[in-house]
Amino acid sequence: MGNLDLVTIVVIAANVIISFKGFNDRGFFERYKFNVGGIRRGEKIRIFSSGFLHVDTMHLFFNMFTLYFFAPVVIAYLGTVHFLIIYIASLILGNLLSLYFHKDEYHYSAVGASGAVTGVLYSAILLEPSMQLGILFIPLPIPAYVFGILYLLYSIYGMKNQLGNIGHDAHFGGAIGGFVVTLILMPSLFQTDLLMVGLLAIPIVILFVMHKTGKI
Repeated sequence: MGNLDLVTIVVIAANVIISFKGFNDRGFFERYKFNVGGIRRGEKIRIFSSGFLHVDTMHLFFNMFTLYFFAPVVIAYLGTVHFLIIYIASLILGNLLSLYFHKDEYHYSAVGASGAVTGVLYSAILLEPSMQLGILFIPLPIPAYVFGILYLLYSIYGMKNQLGNIGHDAHFGGAIGGFVVTLILMPSLFQTDLLMVGLLAIPIVILFVMHKTGKI
């Protein structure tokens, strides 16, 4: 996982350059962040551009550090072009889901590559579910698919309870993007790993049911 593909380096560099521009230019940051009012006025570029802005260096580092570990898994299975498709699709779908849930909150704003990165993470888990992940505060590694399911269940909890200053809906939308696009690009997973496809779909089904029943 230490050998970064050129496209991953370019994605990380774009995030760093644009984020630091935003750190030092408040007008730039405000113009390109995710903002419901701005998007509903027709500034659709915010749906994409906000995915390359970050609140601070720690926010940026955490997202890029996660991408550093999981991008090589996706690239190893699907190649650089498909990795980029998953990254962009997850970024956009994450922000679209956020827009859907906050469409009447005109002052709602957000930034970060978390939706895109979560899409890459969920894609990597789908492709390599037996990976063992070491998580802070958990003494033993856990299977990647267990982490993926628990993470999305936590995201649902966060969405329902508006937990913290975190875009849980963007994370969840990004995961859906990574999951769906990976299956489109590699439909053989339905034959080779149908059980894992079904398990990783559980949180998505739960969110759909909760939304339909008015519980979120």
